[in-house]
Amino acid sequence: MPEPPPSPAAHPAVDAHHHLWRPERGYAWLDDPELARIRRPFTPDDLCAEIAGAGVRHTVLVEGGRCHADEVPEFLGYAADTEPIAGVVAWADVADPDLPAILAGYRRLRGGELLVGVRAQVQGEPDPDYLDRPAVRRGLAAVADAGLVFDLVVRADQLPAAARAARALPELSFVLDHLGKPRIHAGAAGLVGWRDDLAALAANANVTAKLSGLVTEAGPDWTVAALRPFVAAAVDAFGASRLMFGSDWPVCLLVADYRGVRDGLVAALPPLSAAERDEIFAATAVRTYGLAV
Repeated sequence: MPEPPPSPAAHPAVDAHHHLWRPERGYAWLDDPELARIRRPFTPDDLCAEIAGAGVRHTVLVEGGRCHADEVPEFLGYAADTEPIAGVVAWADVADPDLPAILAGYRRLRGGELLVGVRAQVQGEPDPDYLDRPAVRRGLAAVADAGLVFDLVVRADQLPAAARAARALPELSFVLDHLGKPRIHAGAAGLVGWRDDLAALAANANVTAKLSGLVTEAGPDWTVAALRPFVAAAVDAFGASRLMFGSDWPVCLLVADYRGVRDGLVAALPPLSAAERDEIFAATAVRTYGLAV
């Protein structure tokens, strides 16, 4: 893949989506034999080494599918002790009736001021309409009341329900992770349906999206050309001011290294102004998550 041109930015670059984990803590999904490459601890020191060579200054640490509240103090502690980690998106059961008290408890933890959002593993729910459930809607309202962002980690078939939730809760800021996991590996067939559903979600002004996880959805033989139509659809739907770069490291290591992910996105973007690139690679994340950088 040819070396793309650098992306000029007025702000130091921000990675709005990465993970840290210790598999022995109970990340059952990492037991899949195909994930052996990333079935090892990834620490704040590992993160700092990766971003140093990619021009990234700040990051957002996102829960990684362990789905247990006892990791929240750990992650907030990482953020308190690691200068580049400017915010944490923690796990929470959005259908838990005690969610308001749980979120207040998170805030009281060391590093609690760096809690910027929560997410639930909605992609693991078989029901494509999970976000329509009354208990879930009440939980989303509690997230808004707490002044936090809700990250949407959803499958492509869950995008319509996400759009309905965003329309019903205009006071809540939603962030779509991984563009809703389109079937990039399927080429043009992967655009069918997904592109319209993405546009319907983007019609809600309280939704932003991450250009993250795309190389993984494209597969081990990914190319910049394969990414381009999906990235273009996102730019058309959201505009640069509602898009942000996320590495999805270390999941990305299944198909690409950290620098390769960032450079691949730079090359896949349509022609943009320097100000628009600054939005995607820094300003949108700072504004959406309220990062103190």
